Amino acid sequence: MLLIVNAGSSSLKLKVFDGGDEVAGAQLSEIGAGGHASALAEGLALTGVPVERLSAAAHRVVHGGTELTATCRITPNVLRRIAACVPLAPLHNPANLVGIQSVAALVPDLPQYACFDTAFHATNPTVATTYALPQAERDRGLRRYGFHGTSYAALVRILVARGTLPQRLLACHLGNGASLCAIVNGRSVATTMGYSPLDGLTMGTRAGGIDGNAVLRLADLHGVARAGEILNRESGLFALGGSNDLRMLHRSVMPGAAFALQHFTYWAVRHAGSMVAAMGGVDGIVFTGGIGENDHAVRGDILRGLGFLGVMMDEPANWQNASELHDAASRVAIWIVPADEERQIALETQAVIAGEGV
Repeated sequence: MLLIVNAGSSSLKLKVFDGGDEVAGAQLSEIGAGGHASALAEGLALTGVPVERLSAAAHRVVHGGTELTATCRITPNVLRRIAACVPLAPLHNPANLVGIQSVAALVPDLPQYACFDTAFHATNPTVATTYALPQAERDRGLRRYGFHGTSYAALVRILVARGTLPQRLLACHLGNGASLCAIVNGRSVATTMGYSPLDGLTMGTRAGGIDGNAVLRLADLHGVARAGEILNRESGLFALGGSNDLRMLHRSVMPGAAFALQHFTYWAVRHAGSMVAAMGGVDGIVFTGGIGENDHAVRGDILRGLGFLGVMMDEPANWQNASELHDAASRVAIWIVPADEERQIALETQAVIAGEGV
């Protein structure tokens, strides 16, 4: 059995797969500093799966940089490379490393693997990933990477299995973290997140796209660390509407709540235009993530904003969060595909393990 580990700074999500089937899971939150090892033991106990039955563990790692672009076995060298990416993802990679270390402490001989959120976007052309910076700065790794890759890989897999993967797909991963991806023939060619998961769409607590000089001004006023906190944890929907929970924003009568929702959909539509331009058109749109799958109002506003592309939704189907949302007259197919990241990690890891045995 394969253990999937998704470690956050104060949370731990575990799932156990037997082949492609999920057989158990557990989730823990409010984990204190240094408490991941005990949380892992508690989580495994909650799954009911004895450690002895585990054949390997696989971890979601947010940033793999330019070198780690495919799921792989974790070696000392891979660990060093993940650690080297901490400056690129300071909110995520440290927690991912703690998860790896916690498994090693609890089950020292268990093989471990890493699946990278950036890997799916390794197919982006250089012109799409390069910042117009001096060469010395580019050599430091300052470039666009893209994230939510495991989610995008999963939805491509699902659409291929259904026989419905279009040539040009606009993929919308909408949750507390949100991004769009332009996918041509199953491969990422552009995405809205950049050097870090901060760029692009308005998000729950992240500012999204912001002028570099505005960032410098924040750093000048508050210092670099505090500016980072503002941009990543105190901005986005939270700053505009007082909450990063869209359900609360929909219910709120405060003017800021309505504006926050408008901001979210406006920038989703505007960035969607950029993704469609990168593909030279669009044949299908797919929504995933908590907002993408469940918020018919936000999804409807985005689809209406894309009407100029020939997008026509079936309004009752959208209200019902149906799997197929396009009207019969729509020139673009529209679907909802539930997020399936853990299964994607499991399948990719099992493929690597099978390759090791060849």
